[in-house]
Order: sequence, then C-alpha cells, then structure tokens
Amino acid sequence: MSKKMLGDIMRQAQKLQDEMQRMQEEAKKKTVEASAGGGMVTAVANGGGEIVSIKIEKDVVNPDDVEMLQDLILAASNEALRRAQQMVNEEMSKLTMGMQIPGLGGLGNIFGK
Repeated sequence: MSKKMLGDIMRQAQKLQDEMQRMQEEAKKKTVEASAGGGMVTAVANGGGEIVSIKIEKDVVNPDDVEMLQDLILAASNEALRRAQQMVNEEMSKLTMGMQIPGLGGLGNIFGK
C-alpha cells in the first residue's frame, strides 16, 4: 500500500470520526417520547441517553398504589431510552451506509451497552 493510499484512508477515517462526533452532538438535541398506562406516564429521552422529562397524569397518582406508578415510570422511561438508542443507531447507519466498521462499533452506542 502506498503512502498516498494510506494517507487517503487516514483522512477518510478522520472525516468519518468528525462526522460521527457531530452526529452524536446533534443527537443530544433530538428527543423521543414514550408513554405507559395509556398515556398516564410519558417519558422523553434525548439522543444522549438521558431522560429529559417525565409527565405524570394526576389520575394515576394513588398513594395506596405507589408500585403501579413506579412500574409505569420505569416502563415509559425504558421505552423512551430504547427509542432514543434506535434513533441514534439509525442516524449512525446513515453515516456508515449500514457498514459494520471494525473498531467503530462503540461510537454508535452512546448508552454504553
């Protein structure tokens, strides 16, 4: 492999890395939402893997059944995080054109899984 070819590959890799970094920063600004209990609890997550808001309808707040509310919050939060991960994976797939690039797999997985 010539030095020119190697240099071209290195420039392409740097360009891809820069683009991935930009995409991850943009993903942090995008949100997805999910609800549980027929919309009684809604969680919003961003592409950075953070829950940014939770909305709880007053009707579901029952001091005698805190476990149900906890379950609804968990369900909505987990679904919102799953959707955020899916959103990031779809964006990453566009960037890499669906290729599985060795050594870059962790960059698309910002949630640490």
